[in-house]
Amino acid sequence: MPSNQNRRSAIKNMITGTATVAAAGSITSFIDPKMASPSFTLKGNINHAVCRWCYSDIPLNELCDQAKKMGIKGIDLVGPKDWPTLKKYGLDSPMCNGAEISLTEGFNNKKYHDTLVKNYSEMIPLVAKAGYTNLICFSGSREGMDNETGWNNSVEGLKKVIGLAEKHKVVLVMELLNSKVNHKDYQCDRTSWGAELAKRLGSENFKLLYDIYHMQIDEGDVIRNINDYHQYINHYHTGGVPGRNEIDDTQELYYPAIMRAILKTGFKGYVAQEFIPLKKDKLASLKAAVQICDV
Repeated sequence: MPSNQNRRSAIKNMITGTATVAAAGSITSFIDPKMASPSFTLKGNINHAVCRWCYSDIPLNELCDQAKKMGIKGIDLVGPKDWPTLKKYGLDSPMCNGAEISLTEGFNNKKYHDTLVKNYSEMIPLVAKAGYTNLICFSGSREGMDNETGWNNSVEGLKKVIGLAEKHKVVLVMELLNSKVNHKDYQCDRTSWGAELAKRLGSENFKLLYDIYHMQIDEGDVIRNINDYHQYINHYHTGGVPGRNEIDDTQELYYPAIMRAILKTGFKGYVAQEFIPLKKDKLASLKAAVQICDV
């Protein structure tokens, strides 16, 4: 514990430093959408994407056109009917969907296995034929089951389709979702749970979608967990906490540091913006988010 004199000196220095920063006026940790530079050149270290559902009120053609101009390379969470539109604009589909039943009905419950195996057996070849790699999947709700039962059931179900995924070079990617706020009772709500499932499956064609928003809510310690479990992660989603809105200075996460940590692991995949814009100009918010994450 410092002496009172030292403490007073430290506070005085802090106040002086704060005043100096305030006087500078233009110092900020984030980019405001209104300040987003039209001439901003992306560094090329991050493969940027955006989730379709967050901009569902914007026609897909328009979203693709504007995303392309921002330097975004892919549109997340679209299925086969929308792939031709993405191809028209030269955009990737970094995280395909369309085989899942729902977020609550997943591989951790045997009663859904027959449907899931049928759906994924049909979708995996379509993903590969279109030239894509990743196909999303979900654990489903706990419904009273413990972790061990959830792992065992998930392994049993996923093993019925993982061979097909390996054959077609498609990766099944289970999303990590919070069970505290948005998806009550979801089982794969911790990075450690998903990593244990990946270890038990023992296939490079099963990975995790690390949703930064969700994991900040349920476990925090985002950068440490990315460092500890990065070998099991092949995709990232963003979102401001709390609220899942803009990733600017209205929320608690500092995304530039998170992006630098992701890059430091050697990650070569995609980071997709998955926040719900509150500001009127949604595309300006998206552009600003891309710039914030471009480290």
